[in-house]
Amino acid sequence: MTKDGLTIDGADIWALTWHRTREPTLQLPHPTYPDQLDYFDIYEVDGPAGRLRFAAGELSGGVWGFYVPA
Repeated sequence: MTKDGLTIDGADIWALTWHRTREPTLQLPHPTYPDQLDYFDIYEVDGPAGRLRFAAGELSGGVWGFYVPA
């Protein structure tokens, strides 16, 4: 994983330890190509403001997509 400045709710997501949940993998639209579906695992991290949940998946060679709960 690479550091690119990505934050979720103010937390540097690449600096935290991700814990994959036991929830099933999700099939969600590709962020750039919504007609294409990709697989995303659900993770939790302990951020500075508490526990964060997000879905993440590597879309291609080091390019990651993220979804956060609404």
